[in-house]
This record gives sequence, C-alpha cells and structure tokens, in this order.
Amino acid sequence: MTVAHETAAVPGATKPARDGGITTRPPNRNRHWYRSIVPWLFLLPALLLFLFFKFIPMAEGIRLSLYKVQPFLGDVFIGMDNYAEVLDDTAFQEAAQHTVILAFGQTFGAMLVGFLLALLLEGQAKSLWFVRSAVFLPVVAATAVVGEIWRVLYFPDPNGFLNEALSWVGAGPSTFLDHPDTALTSVMMVGIWKHAPYDMVLILAGLAGIDREQYEAAAIDGTNVFQRLWYVTLPALRPVVTILLTLAAIRGLRVFTEVYVLTGGGPAGATSVWMTTVFSRGFEKNDIGVASAASVMLFLVTFLLTVVVQVWRRSREAR
Repeated sequence: MTVAHETAAVPGATKPARDGGITTRPPNRNRHWYRSIVPWLFLLPALLLFLFFKFIPMAEGIRLSLYKVQPFLGDVFIGMDNYAEVLDDTAFQEAAQHTVILAFGQTFGAMLVGFLLALLLEGQAKSLWFVRSAVFLPVVAATAVVGEIWRVLYFPDPNGFLNEALSWVGAGPSTFLDHPDTALTSVMMVGIWKHAPYDMVLILAGLAGIDREQYEAAAIDGTNVFQRLWYVTLPALRPVVTILLTLAAIRGLRVFTEVYVLTGGGPAGATSVWMTTVFSRGFEKNDIGVASAASVMLFLVTFLLTVVVQVWRRSREAR
C-alpha cells in the first residue's frame, strides 16, 4: 500500500502534495460550530424558564422597589423612599429579629440533629438504606402539608396529640402555637424536624470520605469516642459544615411557608418573619413598592452572606 493510500484512509491525516511536500487537511469548521452549539441547545429550555420565571421577575421587582405602585393610576418614581420606609417600619424591625432568631435556631438545631442521625445511620449494612429513606421523608414532603400536620399535632387542648404525650411524663399541657411565648419555639421545632434529614445526608457523605486509618491511629493512641469525634471527625467535616451553614442560613432567612401555614405570623405578631411581613404588605395592604424593596433587601443580605462565607472558606483553605 502506498503512502497516499495510507494517509487517505485516516480522516484529518496529512497527505503528500504533488510537488513532494506534505500538506494538512484544513479543519472542518462546520463540525466545530456544531459541537459548540449542541450543548446550548440542550440548555435552552432551562434558560428560557429561568429567564421568564426568575430573572425577568427579579428585574421587575427591583424596578418596582423604586416606585410608588398605583394600579390603573400610573407608577410614580420615588427613588429610595421605599427602602427608607422599610428600615423605619417597626413591623419589619420586629420581623427581622424573629427571622434571625428562627434562622439561628433552625440552622444549628438541624445541623446538630442531622449530625447525630448521621452517626447513628452510618455504616455499610444493607438494611440501613430503608431507615435512611424513612428518615429522609420529611425533606421531600410538601412544606404546606408538613405545616398542616404539625398544626394538628400542636392542638392546644389537653387532649391534643402532643399534650396527651406530655401528660404521660407529667408535663404539659402547653399552648404551643396559641401563646406568644411558645409560638416561635414551636415553629422552630418544625423547621428542625423537616431540615435535619437533609443535613444528615450531606454529613453522611462527609463521613464516608474520612479515612478509617485515622480512627484506628487515634484508638491506638488511647483516645475515647468523644476525643475521636472532636479531633478526627469534626475537622474532616469542615467543608461540609461550611456548605451546610451557607445553605441553612439562606433557607432560614427566607422562611415563609411553615410560618404562614402554622401561625400566619401570629399570635400578636410573635412569629412574624421577614417574608410574612412582605406578603402582608404587598398582598393584604397592596403596597407593592415597599414589599418589593423589602424583597430586594433580603436578596442583598443573602447574597452578601454567601459571599462572606465563601471568602472565609477560601481563606481558611489557603492557610
């Protein structure tokens, strides 16, 4: 077989020129363009959904936050007055306090419970998959459904489910959601119950990546269980904890559905959070401009929180 036949049989290979030199086949530009455009064609439906149902509404919300919205009368540009009104409103100030308390309690409560569940359900036993799936069910359940179930469980009558259970140990009855002193804590418990299994899954993934030889070396050095948890497990879980803190903090600041279903912000505003106040201001008092400004402020806070956590994490990793 000649050299010309050998080179002609391989696509894109060099081939001899008539004058004895060697030339290369020019690249196929159409094929390169096709390979570049195909991934974007697959992403196009999702990008359109994000554009029309997320980015355009976000831009419209930012625009409305600068206007006094008057349906059928025309919007009036007022600049930053809506933001100033949000900062001066006592309802938003109280809601911000409740939101921070609820976010803090749910974040660390869910992480603690999730960590304990992960320690209990860690292992290679085949039967654990069923238990893990059962424990994870609250995460996939609709938040509105979870809220309705817990509203029934929290029924304040002495014959209510939880009050009846408390009577078995000589405690209760409690008013739960019907008293300002216990309502916020009761809502917090529901959030911990729902989100702890999600934290458990991430912590389980982190535990699976820890080298077992570290535990064996620590055991040889005479450490007990708690020392191994403190000096081996927790340092290895630092990246997972950073991710959990970021996600849980954002989730806690944006809490709405469970509060709205359980208490609607009551009693007497004891469980009003930022999003329930935004909902009330926008859809009950029809003050869309102030509600939009409050929503933009919440977005900026969550965005700033994410940036701060990521910068802190990268600085720790660089050391």
